[in-house]
Amino acid sequence: MNDAATPAAPPPAADLLVVRTLHAWYGPIQALRGVSLHARAGECVAIIGPNGAGKTTLLHALCGLLPSRGRITLADHPIAGMPPEALVRLGLALVPERRQLFTTLAVADNLLLGAFHRRTHAREVAEDLEGVYRLFPILRDRAGQPARTLSGGMQQMLAIGRGLMARPRLLLMDEPLLGLAPMVIREILRVLSDLKARGITLLLVEQNARAALEVADRGYVMETGTVVLEGPASALAENPRVRAAYLGGHVE
Repeated sequence: MNDAATPAAPPPAADLLVVRTLHAWYGPIQALRGVSLHARAGECVAIIGPNGAGKTTLLHALCGLLPSRGRITLADHPIAGMPPEALVRLGLALVPERRQLFTTLAVADNLLLGAFHRRTHAREVAEDLEGVYRLFPILRDRAGQPARTLSGGMQQMLAIGRGLMARPRLLLMDEPLLGLAPMVIREILRVLSDLKARGITLLLVEQNARAALEVADRGYVMETGTVVLEGPASALAENPRVRAAYLGGHVE
């Protein structure tokens, strides 16, 4: 009989992002209705749900692109109402839906724009650029090409790389797998796992619920501007309601 004590499980990481009772509107239309969630440091949290559920609205509210009401803290720092440029300096970055690249600029220039607020730290920016090229070697090969000449998959890699150039603690990602080939999806998921292992917190909005729950630690399901389900990603992937609505399964 082994009398050695079983090692205690490490305590969960502290919350990096906490959202409490968040409301947001587009004019007279309320798009978020009391959304609450949290994301721990180094965790990937998936946000899934149908079109019109408020997923993108949530990201826009978090990064200051949409007026909102509620409490948002980043590393215990209240950030609700702060302008986007201030949030970037605090370590929050957004990889937007459909990439929103400067398509006439070269790949390298698009990446450097992600570090614009850090442009006085030339050595750090150069190190981060090299880090992006290690993550996505194809971008190094295409560094001088206009972004418009890249495939959709390479453009998505560029959008993620641009977000990483801000040195984020929290990276918001809006539909990063949209329209990509299966091989590219696997590559993006590999990179997301690598980023999580580096301690970057990821908030992942994704229509591809199966892939999102595969890489995520936890998840939330949104419908009509509210959170209707939450839990570990593995539990959500086995939930009959989630399987029937988002994973092509059937309720038994």
